[in-house]
Amino acid sequence: MEEFAFINEQFFAAKIEPEGTDQLLARGWRHFGEHFFRYNLGYYGSEIRRVFPLRVDLSELSFSKSQRRILNRNEGLETQFRPARISDETHELFHRHKRRFNQGVPESIYDFLSADPSTIPCEALECAIYDGNRLMAVSFFDVGFESISSIYGMFEPDETSRSLGILTMLRELQFALAAGKKYYYHGYIYDGNSFYDYKKRFRGLEIYDWNGNWRKYST
Repeated sequence: MEEFAFINEQFFAAKIEPEGTDQLLARGWRHFGEHFFRYNLGYYGSEIRRVFPLRVDLSELSFSKSQRRILNRNEGLETQFRPARISDETHELFHRHKRRFNQGVPESIYDFLSADPSTIPCEALECAIYDGNRLMAVSFFDVGFESISSIYGMFEPDETSRSLGILTMLRELQFALAAGKKYYYHGYIYDGNSFYDYKKRFRGLEIYDWNGNWRKYST
């Protein structure tokens, strides 16, 4: 029988340097604001399931046909990368977006970001997608020395045909490639099928085994 050790750890930090961000991500840590955490069991639906971190080895990345279609479909939209911030339009978009959820509905954008998300607890940028002056989507990501890590993304819920949530991930991946990064961390998945299976649909995917090893992942 496979040996299993339960992991459920956390700490708080107001400042993490880029190299430290890389080291934490490589050991399965995530964070919302100053709260850092990692766990390998989670409750999903009515089940307790194993949880695994994912990342993309950017040297192995290529976009699928469906991902290229999403990029082409939205080529008329403007993408802006800038220091992460929380504006009035961000707040409004967050509250529209959260209506998509029927469980685990977040209360506030500050459930995910600090009051100064561009520097606390580490450098973070946002990927903002505009149609003219209208903010269509925005995602937030940490910037390490050799990696970036997606924190949270949101989009206009009445524009689902555009696949804007995937679009911001693709734009983050393009940013990481242009910046010469090695890895793109995009969160946890559950063992088995779940709402988070969209995270599995990237080439160059690796999964953390909670024993210090990243292994190639295939569905």
